[in-house]
Amino acid sequence: MINNKTVMVVMPAYRAAKTLEVTWQAIPHDVVDHVVLVDDASDDDTAACARELGIPVFLHEANLGYGGNQKTCYRLALERNADIVVMLHPDYQYEPRLVTAMAGMIASGVYDMVIGSRILGRGALIGGMPWWKYVANRLLTAAENLLLGAKLSEYHTGFRAYSRELLASIPWQNNSDDFVFDNQFLAQVILAKYRLGEISVPTRYFAEASSINFPRSVRYGLGVLGVSMLGLLARTGLYRHRLFVR
Repeated sequence: MINNKTVMVVMPAYRAAKTLEVTWQAIPHDVVDHVVLVDDASDDDTAACARELGIPVFLHEANLGYGGNQKTCYRLALERNADIVVMLHPDYQYEPRLVTAMAGMIASGVYDMVIGSRILGRGALIGGMPWWKYVANRLLTAAENLLLGAKLSEYHTGFRAYSRELLASIPWQNNSDDFVFDNQFLAQVILAKYRLGEISVPTRYFAEASSINFPRSVRYGLGVLGVSMLGLLARTGLYRHRLFVR
């Protein structure tokens, strides 16, 4: 709890059995009130490992995708009346100890949403991000900033914190069940003019960390540009899309 606000960590998991324990151990449990892991029908021992660690588990019987997993995470967080919700991947790619700082930025009343940026502080390349992913990240981010009228350092991080009020207001239920969910969510937040902050987060790229391959990255990039174009049309009042209607 921070400033009398309950903090909940939600972990969208898929094949995270090898990295879950080290992620769990690094979570600042002195400030985190609740943790839940949503296992998206993993074909490894993710759910069993979570239960052994004492982590509450919600299991999808069929794989719903990364966005579908997050939808379950946020629904559970709202049902449990969490004041601050931090989405943390259980693959240990992001630094869990920064949950305290991100949640604090929201508990202070300064921000409604905080993202952990791998680009600020040059953490991405130092942490082993492949050069082609870094270049794609920078180019897509530049395009998204231009089209959405924002100035973020990156749109593609999976480390995010939200206020309950924001989660209850943004129509994330309308978003994709795939990886582009994250970008749709950020576009919704930007166009709704919520207070959005960033914090520098070191990252780790290693064999067990989750990632998408090059063909899926290309499809993801095209999807990101499509979302940004819709955001531009919505921002200029030329077209109202269901993603941006509350």
